[in-house]
Amino acid sequence: MTAPEGTRPFRGGSSAGRGGDRRPTRPPLDRPRRAAYEAVAAVHRDDAFANLVLPIILREEGLYGRDAAFATELTYGTLRHLGTLDAILSDAAGRDVERIDPPARDALRIGAYQLLHTRVPPHAAVSSTVDLVRSVAPGAAGFANAVLREVSTRDIDGWVAKLAPPIETDPVGHLALAYSHPQWIVRAFSEALDGDLGETARLLIEDNERPPVHLCARPGLIDPIELADQVGGAPGAFSPYAVYLPGGAPGDVPAVVDGRAHVQDEGSQLVAAALADAPLDGPDGRWLDLCAGPGGKAGLLGALAAQRGARLTAVEVAEHRARLVSQATRGLPVAVLAMDGREVGADPKLPEGHFDRVLVDAPCTGLGSLRRRPESRWRRQPSDLPPLTRLQRELLGAALRAVRPGGLVAYVTCSPHTVETHVTVTEAARRSGVSVDFVDARPLLPAGMPGLGDGPTVQLWPHRHGTDAMFLAVLRKG
Repeated sequence: MTAPEGTRPFRGGSSAGRGGDRRPTRPPLDRPRRAAYEAVAAVHRDDAFANLVLPIILREEGLYGRDAAFATELTYGTLRHLGTLDAILSDAAGRDVERIDPPARDALRIGAYQLLHTRVPPHAAVSSTVDLVRSVAPGAAGFANAVLREVSTRDIDGWVAKLAPPIETDPVGHLALAYSHPQWIVRAFSEALDGDLGETARLLIEDNERPPVHLCARPGLIDPIELADQVGGAPGAFSPYAVYLPGGAPGDVPAVVDGRAHVQDEGSQLVAAALADAPLDGPDGRWLDLCAGPGGKAGLLGALAAQRGARLTAVEVAEHRARLVSQATRGLPVAVLAMDGREVGADPKLPEGHFDRVLVDAPCTGLGSLRRRPESRWRRQPSDLPPLTRLQRELLGAALRAVRPGGLVAYVTCSPHTVETHVTVTEAARRSGVSVDFVDARPLLPAGMPGLGDGPTVQLWPHRHGTDAMFLAVLRKG
């Protein structure tokens, strides 16, 4: 990523003129860096989500094209590499990064990211960051200048060599600092990859790359080749409905605006389609999405149901997310219920033994989508797992009550953590009190997909498949 035009040359020292009687005229703070700062500060100050707050900031600043792309790169890059940047800034500053005033700290993070991960010239990265610090934490400008000068004395490999523990004695600690992930997440990824440190490193590297935007061409409403031609993109590698958007705002795509397509990771498309395509004996007209918000999978399943004469019931416990599901499925044979999916059998709208196909896209840690939501890696904690896995088991138990004998349940999480995947699904099946058979999910995915493992469940990976790390288990009720 190159710096935008108008980047100023490096200036060291004080801003005051000789004798303190005059100050030189300074160009206004450049807006892309200011926008990135506002977004990063909102994430840390307000627990905001970058994907929600950044578009608002860009719109308010009137940033488009190259400037918007630069602000986006600085925002997401800084958030992805935060752990490593903080370790470097702590060393360069001679104090723990948490002891730096928050406004100056966020500005320094953006400056360090430019120095270590972009082609912005060092003098421009330093001078622009010092100007930014001067505007948000005026007393820290000299400190910022000194810290960034120290950061610039090494490239990222040099800093990793200095600060990371040896991989031979502490492989998890080394990978965590080298590739900017919390150690507990690195450990969880390594366990899910059977302890393969090389593959774990490849996953972490992929997590730090900017992911492409995937569109889902809704079957029966638009052909994916037609959609790819319209957006100048390419059909997906695996999902028959996927299109890779080459750039621009997906909300501006006409097919997205009028509901013929929607934004959805290719992995999410694959696991939803796997449930719809799994062989099923007997009736096949009543489908259920038990955790439907915000509506991506319900949109795809609803379009498939329309082609097959089926109807989808979409359940979402949060009313505002239920409204999103209604918007996402408008015009499709989908009935949206704003209620708790665990109420199967306790509410006449969710009777037991009624549905032919049931999707449980369970709430989870989201560790499979860290490349899209980089701040999540720093917010999630191991303590989040017990309440989430309990909820996952309860929802899967409800799904097994809702499905008819011989019907199918797909359990899906956007996480590769084994506690949320294999442990949850086997424990919920054991506790369900009904006969459950695991269906081999591999043949339900497109032929030729690599790295699907030994079955019967499937784990997708960013570094293997270019998708989020989606887990899929398909169960048939006896």
